[in-house]
Amino acid sequence: METRLAVIAIIVDNTDSVERLNGVLHEYREWILGRMGIPYRQKGRHIISVAVDAPQQAISALSGKIGALPGVTTSTVYSKS
Repeated sequence: METRLAVIAIIVDNTDSVERLNGVLHEYREWILGRMGIPYRQKGRHIISVAVDAPQQAISALSGKIGALPGVTTSTVYSKS
């Protein structure tokens, strides 16, 4: 199965979605290489980056599930090869 390297950028504006976000990330844990979270307390937001090496379909599904959470925005960047 061919995989792609990608980074999913996540901005959480609604902290009520954090538990569900962690649940989604746990579902895809086999593809996650690492994650980094930065709390932006002055604005009440959280910035998270998640590095993945997964099939294209899994990356799209993960990003879509995250982006569907209330108050959560996501964008994905893929490696060229």
